[in-house]
Parts: sequence; structure tokens; C-alpha cells
Amino acid sequence: MNDQQHPYDPYYPQPQIIGYDEYGQPVYQQPQQGYGYDPYAQQQYPEQQQYQEQPSQYQGQPQPSNEPQYDPYGQQGYGYSSYDTGQQWAAQPEAAAPVAPAAPPAAPAAPVAAPAGVPGQRPASERSAPARPAPDDDREYRTEQFSFIEEPDEDSEDVIDWLKFTESRSERREEARRRGRNRIIALVVVLVLAVVGGVGYLWSAGMLPGASEEERKGNTATGPQKRDTIVVHLHNTTGGGTSTVLLVNNTTTRQGTSVLIPNSVVVADGEGAATTLGKSVEDDGSSGTREAIGNLLGAPITGTWRLDTPYLDTLVDLVSGIETDTDTDVPDTKKGADPLVRKGEKQSLNGRAAVAYATYRGPGEAETKQLQRFGQVMFAVLRKISDNPESATMTVESLTQIFDPSLSEKDLGAALAKLAEHAKVGDYKTALLPVGQDGALSDGASDSVVKDILGGKVTAPEAGDVPRVSLRDGSGKKATEAARIVLINGGYTFVGGGDADVQEKSQVVYGDDLQKATAAEVAKTLGLPAGSVTKGKPSGAAAVTVILGQDYKVPGAR
Repeated sequence: MNDQQHPYDPYYPQPQIIGYDEYGQPVYQQPQQGYGYDPYAQQQYPEQQQYQEQPSQYQGQPQPSNEPQYDPYGQQGYGYSSYDTGQQWAAQPEAAAPVAPAAPPAAPAAPVAAPAGVPGQRPASERSAPARPAPDDDREYRTEQFSFIEEPDEDSEDVIDWLKFTESRSERREEARRRGRNRIIALVVVLVLAVVGGVGYLWSAGMLPGASEEERKGNTATGPQKRDTIVVHLHNTTGGGTSTVLLVNNTTTRQGTSVLIPNSVVVADGEGAATTLGKSVEDDGSSGTREAIGNLLGAPITGTWRLDTPYLDTLVDLVSGIETDTDTDVPDTKKGADPLVRKGEKQSLNGRAAVAYATYRGPGEAETKQLQRFGQVMFAVLRKISDNPESATMTVESLTQIFDPSLSEKDLGAALAKLAEHAKVGDYKTALLPVGQDGALSDGASDSVVKDILGGKVTAPEAGDVPRVSLRDGSGKKATEAARIVLINGGYTFVGGGDADVQEKSQVVYGDDLQKATAAEVAKTLGLPAGSVTKGKPSGAAAVTVILGQDYKVPGAR
């Protein structure tokens, strides 16, 4: 490419340098023709042809400006754009007048080198050195030549917003998936817990297929058990006398039991003196008797329910009567009237008949027969009372009786509801406390009733506990009262006494090895030899049982 603005053409007349501008660039002589040379032009406009044929006519006049020259590259005007500087050669008149140098551009452009061999060209040593690129820039183009690199994209904010939108939408989708997974996991956990809980309930209730009665009761004997026990005293306001029953709710084994306690059993009164249960109810009242029974059996008693016969009559009528098997006819108090109760199975009894049957004791019958009839009535009542605590409490409140402070109406209603639940499904039984002729607990009482039903167990006394001692007199000297006083003065709790067969040697019996030292102290207190201490089965829940023999010396006796 030439230093001039036209493409290099070997047939084109080369311009001559007429001087240099203030920047050291060569200034060429302008061509004589006004129009740029176009080797590819095929035709001329008429005006142009006329101008060429008659040049003298147009000397010193400007060229026509309304007729454009043919441009094979589609460019308009009288010149072509420079490839190097971007400047355009304007058409000049034919007169070769010197052209004033153009105004300097904003930034000096690099000098255009003249073609080799052009006459009048300045030597290379006199020309200004062209600007060189930076040492580390060997590129053909500079970044400032491309405006789109530095100019901000008008759609950049839209692109950022779109990215933010897609990102937030992805986050929302991920969050929705996470919540969905959490819901599924929570649902699975709930279903598993429901299945496990349902199976556990069916197993505990003994409702799983194949569960036998023994399997349903298999959890009764292992581990500590929780029991709620209340004592019920039935007072016969017409014929006199009392009857006592313990209502036991074993919440661990879900078993209800009525323990019948004969009035002949020997207990200790408030002063430690031996007395019978019947006398204790009449003399010591509810609290004293409750404590005496607890000491005798080694089982805590929650409260006392004094049930006079008129209230029992009302209670049976409130539950719309009861049904039970009767073992005898009960005559009416009126002469010539039909019996109040007929002997037979599933006899329906109203309140009056139920009271008559619960208190009836035939001629020559043992006390325990009447006590068992009372137990039948109580069981039948429990089967008719609601197992809902609120409903059972309403029934108790309807009696309008004055209750013992140890057992409120609400507490009694809740206790009866739990017992009713056992009675309705058959998980209820009645047991008689074995008592000997002398009023002392028999040998089998400790295992069958005291331990299994009531949970009474003689253990090593804790700090502050007073050892319980029972007494049986086999000396033949009526020494029970004298020995009782000695034991109470010695700091022991007297839990009952009675008579025994006469024997020569006295015995101090303990059951637990932890009570051996206590038995030795009891023997010393009574003045018995150390050899009288032996291991065996104490009576009831006593820690130590003393059986006096003929070798016992009554204090004060000669």
C-alpha cells in the first residue's frame, strides 16, 4: 500500500513531494483532475465528459458537485477513505495551487512512509521515528480500537436479574424438595410409632393372638409393683357389728382384689396393746384402725371408707341393682313375708336385699361366711359402677354422706372406677386373710395374701423405722400382756398377739438374715437366753415373732 490514500496502481501517476507539514509528514502535489482516479470505472457522466473535452472552459471553476463519481465499493464523494489515518482526500480544482496544511488532529497520527524510490523523500534519519508498541504488547490491534469491549452492555442488568431469578427459582425448588423429604420422613416416623404403640398396647392388654392367660399375667411377679389400697368398714346400723374389706388395685399387673379381714384378727391399738380388729374399729376409729392394719400387714393403706348400711342400700339402687350368686335364703324381718333373698345363681338384688345378704350370718355359722357374702356384694357393685372417674365420682357424691378426711369423694370415685375396670373384664378376685383360732395370722398368710396381694414384705428397717414384733403365748401363764408392755417400753412396735400351744422353750423367730440382730435384741429385752433366737417364718408382716415358752419369767411374778 502507498503512503497516499489511493490504492497502489503502477499506471497511476505518482505524486511528487512538495514539502513537509509541521508534523514532519510529506505533502504531495495534488492531481490535476478533480475526480479521483478509478481504474475500474466503465463509464462517465455527460458533465464529466464535457469537462474533460473542454478543460479551458472550466479552468479555475469548481467541479460539479451534484453528479457523484462511480464508486465500485459503494462509497460516495470525491475521494476514498484512508486505510491508515481515516482521512479523506477532497477533490481540488485543476489549478496546482499549494494547499494549506490541514488542522492538526486531536492526537498526532503516525507518519505515513513514502514508497521506496519516490523522488524527494526525506532520508530515514531525518524522519520522525514511528511510535512503537509497548514491549509486552505484540498484538496487531489494540483493545481501544474495539469499543464494544469497554462499553457496558445495556442488557447486563437484565442478564443479572435473569440469573438471580433462575438461582432463586432453583433454591425454591430445592427447598420444596427438602420440605417434601422432611414431610415423608415425619410421616414414616409417625406411622412407625403408631404401629409400635398399637402392638405394645395390644401386647400389654393381652389382646394379641396366641396370648394365653398365663402370658397376660406373666408380668405380675417380677419387679416392684404399685398398689393402691383402701379399707372399707361396713357398719350395720340395725343389727350392730362391722365388717372389713381391703380393696386393692394393683396398677402394675392391672389386677383388682378384695381382701376380707376377719374381726377376730389381733392388732395393736394406739398404745401398743393387743386388741381385735372389731374392737379397734369401734374404739379407735378409722385412723387408729387403718394404722393398726398397716402395721399388721406391712402394707400402706391409702384411706378409709366408712360405709354404713343405709348408704350401701342407696349405692346399690344408684347403680340400678346388682346380680350375684347367693348361697342361702335370707328371711325378711317381717314375720310371714317372703325371703328377701333367694338362694341361687345370678340373683337380682335391690338395695334392701343387698344389705340383707351382705350382713346375714346364719345360726351357727362362722364369721367368715358373713364376711364372704359382703365381699360378693362389693364385687357386684364394682361391676355396675362406671369405669369413668367422673361418672363414678358423681355416683359417690349422690350418696351425700360424710367421708373420712383421708379419702375425698373425688379420690374414692377415681379408685372405684379403676377397680370397676378390672371387675368388668374379669381381672378381679376375692381373698380371705387366714387367721388362726387365737387371732394370729396363720403360717400361710404371709405368702398367699400379705406378700402376693398386698405387697407386704419384711425388710431391714430403714433409719428411724421401729421393728415390728408379734407375740404368741405358749407359756401357759397368760403372759401376753406383761410381755407386750416390756416390748413397747423397749421401743418396739407391737403388731398383735395371741395364744399358742404350750411349749417348754421360748423362741424368737426372724425370717431375714438382716433381722437377726433385731431378734437378738428382742430376746435380751424379754430376758430370754441367746439360744432362743432362731430363723424361721415370723407371723404376718412382723420382723420378729416371739413364742413364749414355760421358761419365760413374767416380770413381777414370784
